[in-house]
Amino acid sequence: MNSLLEPEVLQVVQDRLGALRPDSDARWGRMSVHQAVCHLADAFRMVLGERPTDLRGNLLSRTVIRFVALTLPVTWPKSVATAPEADQERGGTPPSEFRADMAELEVLLGRFVAAAGRDMSTHPLFGHLTPGEWGRWGYRHMDHHLRQFGV
Repeated sequence: MNSLLEPEVLQVVQDRLGALRPDSDARWGRMSVHQAVCHLADAFRMVLGERPTDLRGNLLSRTVIRFVALTLPVTWPKSVATAPEADQERGGTPPSEFRADMAELEVLLGRFVAAAGRDMSTHPLFGHLTPGEWGRWGYRHMDHHLRQFGV
């Protein structure tokens, strides 16, 4: 299972991220590419403890859903609602300037990888994650939204 903690996987994700353009069209969902960039940045802020979030998990999400999402080679479902703190139409960081928001996402991605599971907040749905699970979550979340825009 791919992980952002693997340098070669991280490089591929960074290259794919660099292929996003302000006019990239979504293959599904209602997010624009700019909103997705801000959404990903907010998600990293949440797990780094810089953006407060409510815990929404329950026994099912902390066990079965977590196992499926982070362990099994299944595609994440499309158009699943996100936490309001990472939803750019409800409470997430509003998009400003595309290049600046992309640069901020790249910085946050680097900080996430550097933290490697240390000093991470609890995931709002999955609960406490190991460093390996954080690396897989980061990859799966980035991959999901990069595929959303065809990169």
